Amino acid sequence: MALRYWAYIYLSPGFDPIRNTTESHSNLCRFKSVGLDFSQKELVIEIARNLVKEGVQMIELCGGFGPIWVARVSDAIQGVVPVGSTAYGPEARRPMLEILA
Repeated sequence: MALRYWAYIYLSPGFDPIRNTTESHSNLCRFKSVGLDFSQKELVIEIARNLVKEGVQMIELCGGFGPIWVARVSDAIQGVVPVGSTAYGPEARRPMLEILA
């Protein structure tokens, strides 16, 4: 089965899923990104469930969610589609903490 529709859910200061959802597509694949404020992390569950209903084949979370949220989202959608996350290597951790402080 070819990848036809996937989504990325990310955290960014002051973002919310109403104003900060975008879509892009080619003739082969559709992509949706959904932005949330750090204080809205719990909304990721509802958003992921809705994305599955829309037919996404995989969901990727930004690294700010961490592995616990990847597991929570996967459990909430009963593993129907793969859920993964982006990650930064050890060399990037200190600069990331400084940016997010």
